[in-house]
Amino acid sequence: MKRSATVLLLCLLSLCLLSACNTVKGVGKDIQKAGEKIEDVSGK
Repeated sequence: MKRSATVLLLCLLSLCLLSACNTVKGVGKDIQKAGEKIEDVSGK
């Protein structure tokens, strides 16, 4: 489970970087969404 959460985190971070956020605020929102997804996965 820990490995899959790590892989998911790396994928989400890569997606954030590739989505070309225009502002620091936008990056923060993307990171927050990624954290929420990781919490959802780890809760299962």
